[in-house]
Parts: sequence; structure tokens; C-alpha cells
Amino acid sequence: MRRSVPLLNLSPRDQLRAGKLPRRVVQLLFGLTLYGMSMAMLVRATLGLDPWDVFHAGVTLRVPLTFGQVTIVVGALVLLLWIPLRQWPGLGTLSNVVVIGLAADAGLALMATPSGLAAQLGLLAGGLVLNGLAGGLYIGSQLGPGPRDGLMTGISRRTGLSLRLVRTSLELTVLAAGWVLGGPVGLGTVLYAVAIGPLVQFFLPRVTVHLEAHVASHDLAPAARPVST
Repeated sequence: MRRSVPLLNLSPRDQLRAGKLPRRVVQLLFGLTLYGMSMAMLVRATLGLDPWDVFHAGVTLRVPLTFGQVTIVVGALVLLLWIPLRQWPGLGTLSNVVVIGLAADAGLALMATPSGLAAQLGLLAGGLVLNGLAGGLYIGSQLGPGPRDGLMTGISRRTGLSLRLVRTSLELTVLAAGWVLGGPVGLGTVLYAVAIGPLVQFFLPRVTVHLEAHVASHDLAPAARPVST
């Protein structure tokens, strides 16, 4: 039987008032740090990245910034797109912009590209699993979505288009742009698209912080997998 995931549809203020805040903040920062490290693992595997990171890597080839710095800048620019969508970022959203990029650069500084296909595949597999766990942790802290996830849900809400259509359109757009810029597309890109949903779905119910918020049952938001950070 599938476990239910009690993710609440909370405003930024209610996210801070919903209880268990110290534990949730620690889980949020831990999850975001792991997410950045998993991104570094996928970069070092050199077998292809998820669509947003293909774009980040492609931009890195064109500007004098590190991979993590580009991730931060793009996240901040995406957050500006929330303004016409009339969305308000939560603590988790703002932390997402900064922490993931810093952790990714730290991970890249600590890791070297492995020699041999077996080692690359191992790093790729480990990065995928860690990415799924990290996504579950930061989403499960219930402190707000990442800027890219919020862009997806905001566009869907304002236009009436399905989340699936908006997500697919956004990811294909950034993937194409990243590929044109020289970002790495490969086996890892395909495996990420196939595996990340089931991985987050597996981890999310196990790490979500249960909150006793005073909301009506119709305000409960269904579990949603992240597109990327």
C-alpha cells in the first residue's frame, strides 16, 4: 500500500509557524547540501547531466564563473520570474538559491573525474540516488519549493496548463539551450529523467516532517517530484 505524504500547502509565513522549525531548518540545509554534492558527482561522472545542469554547465563554458556560481545566478534570475506570477518565496526557496551552488562547488573541489567506465557509472548511480534522497529531504522540510519548481507550479497555476506540460516544456527548453551552449548531454541525462521521479517518490514519505498545521483537508498539496533545484 502506498504511503501518503502529508505535504501542506503553506504560505511563507505559515511555513515558519507550522512547528518543528529547528529540525526542519537542519533537514532543509542538510538536504540542500547533499543536493549540491550530488550535482558535483554527476558532473564528475562526465556521462551527462539533468536538463537544468546541462544548461548550467553550458553557461559555465561561456562566462568566467564556476558551475556553482552559475547555478546561484540562474536560480536568482528564475526567482525574479516569480514576481509576475505573484508568488512569494519561503526560507527554503531562498536557501535553495545559495546553498546548492556553494555545495556543488565544494563537491567539485573535493572530487576528481574517475578513470574507467565502471567508476564513472558508479559515480553516476551514486549521484542519482543521493539526488533523490536530497530532494526528498529539502521538499520534506516543508519550507518552500526551489525556484525552478516554483516557476513550474506558478506558470501552471496562472495559465491553467497541466504541470506535466509545463515541466516538459521548461526542461526541453533549458536542455536545448544548454546543449547549444556545449553542456554535456548523455546517458546520465536519460537516466536522470527516468530515475529521479521514482527515487524522490521512494524517499519523500520516509523523510517528510509531519506537521500539525490547522488547515482544511482540501489545502493538502499532493506530493510532487522536483524538476531540478
